[in-house]
Amino acid sequence: MLKQSLVLLSSLLVAPAFADWTVAPEQSSLHFMSTKNAQVTEVHAFEELSGSVSGSGKLMIEVPLSSVNTNIPIRNTRMQEKLFNVAKFPAATFTADVPSELIKLKAGSSTTAKVDGTLSLHGVEAPVSFNVSVSKVSADTLVVSTVSPTLIGAETFGLTAGLDMLQNIAGLKSITQTSPVTFSVTFEME
Repeated sequence: MLKQSLVLLSSLLVAPAFADWTVAPEQSSLHFMSTKNAQVTEVHAFEELSGSVSGSGKLMIEVPLSSVNTNIPIRNTRMQEKLFNVAKFPAATFTADVPSELIKLKAGSSTTAKVDGTLSLHGVEAPVSFNVSVSKVSADTLVVSTVSPTLIGAETFGLTAGLDMLQNIAGLKSITQTSPVTFSVTFEME
């Protein structure tokens, strides 16, 4: 009986380390920048994202591309239609295997790491890495933020034709083909 009680107690104490974590969208943000005419840089966002990390470290983040927000409604629509083609490719996803030491941090501690994964965007999958800071702010809340931007190239994901269309429609001399991406994502234990 004592042995069974100890096994049950130890499984309860270890269970949170293997629990699933879910994105808290209202506490999370994803930004990217673009530069037009070689000197005007603007910060944009995606207003929606969802995802989870399983207890075994399987990460999946999904971003509905229709949630792009450039603070200019007509530009949002043009990006949705001409650049991202949301009718055909409604979401971008990032998947990765997260090292267990990042999930099993003790409450109140933080660390930095590199997370290597696969970004699926516009029908193309490519490897992408993020340098992140991971903070376990409480027993059931983890915050993961970039410590430096990750550069995402339009050519890698077949987006150059869409950027060219946007440049012509707006009458611009140039739009950069690479965008720095940053995020801060809060995960809550289920």
